[in-house]
Amino acid sequence: MADATTILLTTADGRPLKAALATAQSRAKRRAFFLVLPLLIFVLLSFLIPIGYMLKRSVEHDGFSSSAPSVSAWFAANPDVGTHDVPEAAYAALVKDLAQMQTDRSSGMAGSRINYTVPGTISLFKAGAREAANLTAPFKESLLAQDPEWAEPRLWAAMRSASNPYTPEFYLVAADRKLTNDGWEQGGDKERIYLYLFFKTFIVSGIITILCLLLAFPVAHLLATLPMAKASLLMILVLLPFWTSLLVRTTAWIALLQEQGVVNDMLVGIGLLGDDNRMRMMYNMTGTIVAMTHVLLPFMILPLYSVMKTIPPSYARAARSLGATSWTTFRRVYLPQTLPGIAAGSLLVFILAVGYYITPALVGGADGQLISNLISFHMSKSNWSLAAAIAAMLLGAILLLYWVYDRLVGIDRLKLG
Repeated sequence: MADATTILLTTADGRPLKAALATAQSRAKRRAFFLVLPLLIFVLLSFLIPIGYMLKRSVEHDGFSSSAPSVSAWFAANPDVGTHDVPEAAYAALVKDLAQMQTDRSSGMAGSRINYTVPGTISLFKAGAREAANLTAPFKESLLAQDPEWAEPRLWAAMRSASNPYTPEFYLVAADRKLTNDGWEQGGDKERIYLYLFFKTFIVSGIITILCLLLAFPVAHLLATLPMAKASLLMILVLLPFWTSLLVRTTAWIALLQEQGVVNDMLVGIGLLGDDNRMRMMYNMTGTIVAMTHVLLPFMILPLYSVMKTIPPSYARAARSLGATSWTTFRRVYLPQTLPGIAAGSLLVFILAVGYYITPALVGGADGQLISNLISFHMSKSNWSLAAAIAAMLLGAILLLYWVYDRLVGIDRLKLG
């Protein structure tokens, strides 16, 4: 038997073909990486870093720990001491910190931090800081003589929690829990602001998603079945809102739906309403739903159209030739093939509706506000950490929805147009 001879393939310049292919693939990967590098940097700077900072801020606040180092150190050294009978040493450390707060003008910052969980403590800390230099031992008796509220167990529990700059209490507040003398407890019905707004936001987003689906389905079907010339004209009308400012579109709905607006004037003109009985469709939940449905409708039409366009008309004709009625053909042949578009459009519209801010702020009034408006309020006027905690909870809910979609439909079947 002749010895087997290995044939080594080489390139024109004599390099082994395998090594040359590996080098070429490596060069192509580097070229592709450098092409997407600007996008990666943009996403990192504008998306990942802000979200990371938000998540960090939701569990971090050093307003008290940095202003009251002595009592914070006492809490760290005495983790097992309860808050119902605080010893003299803790009061001595607190008085020392109050005196320093008066010098540093930081009593308001420390009081604001505690005020997030124990309302009314800003004035308590400011008054305590002003009188701290005049307090003498025993400091517990002196401080309680100034204001008995210093002995409140929930105040000391709040200071213990705030003595560590990292705390989960903002998530507890966002879950409508309040700090009492016996610990964190669920607030009453009138105090459950955040959970109510979360529930309201998801209900309203679901209603908007259903309305968009009902309105978008026939439009998308028409786009997919019309001749190309007519379909192109209709597509321009669908995309036209993207070329118009969101502020302009929202303001137009204010002109249409207000009590002295176009819609009410038409209803009064044809006699369906009296001039003194006009419908209130603006600055309430009705205005929010109508305006947001109009704004988000194209985001439902495009995914549906992208799926419907790929469905061969011969399927429906085959079903009809086999004796199926129009309803049976739609229900058993056409509709199942549009489910990826329905799921993708519903997911996109729902996620956008949950986080929408501008439209509810302009047309919603007090009744039409959603959780995003509360986040904006805390971010600009109240408490960044609480706003970050609410936003993180909203982000978690969206990620859970995304996971459910992946399990039920499959993210690989996502078609957005």
